[in-house]
Amino acid sequence: MSNDSQVSWSELPKAAWRDTCATLQLWTQIVGKIRLTKSPWLNHSWHVTLYVTPRGLTTSPVPDGTRTFQIDFDFIDHRLRISASDGAQRHFALPGHSVASFYAATLAGLGELGIAVAIDEMPNELPDPIKFSEDVAHASYDPDAVGRFLQILVNSDRVFKQFRTGFLGKASPVHFFWGSFDLAVTRFSGRPAPRHPGGVPHLPDAVAHEAYSHEVSSAGFWPGGGAIDYPAYYSYAYPEPPDFRTTRVRPEAAFFSEALGEFILPYDAVRNADNPDKALLDFLQSTYEAAAISGKWHRAALECDPGRPGVVRQL
Repeated sequence: MSNDSQVSWSELPKAAWRDTCATLQLWTQIVGKIRLTKSPWLNHSWHVTLYVTPRGLTTSPVPDGTRTFQIDFDFIDHRLRISASDGAQRHFALPGHSVASFYAATLAGLGELGIAVAIDEMPNELPDPIKFSEDVAHASYDPDAVGRFLQILVNSDRVFKQFRTGFLGKASPVHFFWGSFDLAVTRFSGRPAPRHPGGVPHLPDAVAHEAYSHEVSSAGFWPGGGAIDYPAYYSYAYPEPPDFRTTRVRPEAAFFSEALGEFILPYDAVRNADNPDKALLDFLQSTYEAAAISGKWHRAALECDPGRPGVVRQL
């Protein structure tokens, strides 16, 4: 493995990261819920997500009457920035904040810009949630761990976007879901799906029903937790077609997790590969093919050659 690969595909040490990860997830939920509150509904909750930037995560422009504003996590300078379309800005340092003080500082910054926001203070998709304004228990921020996490997001975003170019059908943006704290990209077969059973902790069933209204093959990066207590890439199909979980996928380190009901590729298997980009693309492509073949997707109408910079797709 080259020195460049060692530098760019960062290790994410568990001990230094776990407490910071828990705090950061709650901070992203606060910012994500601000976007949710202000944005018209877009299919599959695509209006609530964050997006990777070279420096962190962003809401992208959010409407506020005739103005727009944007909230950015800067994981290089370790600041939160709020920018309005009239040129006004507010920002504050991330280290030293609990969830409660981050919540107060973010709403205060918005208020100073004349942006009125009220959000549901209870975290989503997490056990034993604490109201944001009362959570002083989560207050960890390790700048080195956050910087490493940023590099993983930047690399994953780049490879996911390359993978996305090989599909002509409906596909999601590459986006970051703050509820489950994962970076994801989803392909759709075009067919409606059976009604999702719901039951996701601290998530309204109506949201799950709408999110999975159509057949999908979805993949992403997740920092881990529970049954998979390490950073990993995942891929699943909904509804799960026959023989999906028994399909052999690439690379060799990938496996199907019965506990999670999805294929898993440990992040370290990608990081330590001779060609990390290829290892990840192999996982994304082979798990998609497992879903598309076993689910009898109309592949000839949905797929195309991967895109190349500056080259028009040949018809």
